[in-house]
Amino acid sequence: MPFVVDTSVMASWHFEDECNPKGDAILATLQNDEAIVPGHWWFEIRNVLLTGERRRRTSTEQTTEFLDLLRDLSISVALLPDESSVIDLARRHRLSFYDAAYLELAQRERLPLATFDGDLIAAAKAENVTLA
Repeated sequence: MPFVVDTSVMASWHFEDECNPKGDAILATLQNDEAIVPGHWWFEIRNVLLTGERRRRTSTEQTTEFLDLLRDLSISVALLPDESSVIDLARRHRLSFYDAAYLELAQRERLPLATFDGDLIAAAKAENVTLA
């Protein structure tokens, strides 16, 4: 079953200090399944990787390899949402607009949401969105 996955989960696939069994299980699921992400994800994941390089948590070579891995996974970028839905979720749950976009996508597509972000998990539960 497809699912929405956020950058916090993907970061756990790349940064050793964030690696965990649940993140590994979600990555393994993508061998046979598809993940869906909001449009800003393309920029967000690359920003996280560059920030990791600047903080010496990863190397340029590791970033390149990780981006190759992401290209090989079945990850599709969703169409842009209705902005009022995202803004409403962000206001209601005190989320960033970016995080609310993941929640809105999971709601709109009626898909589970994979995240390690505590505020986003709480908002998903409050909105009756299934967590992956």
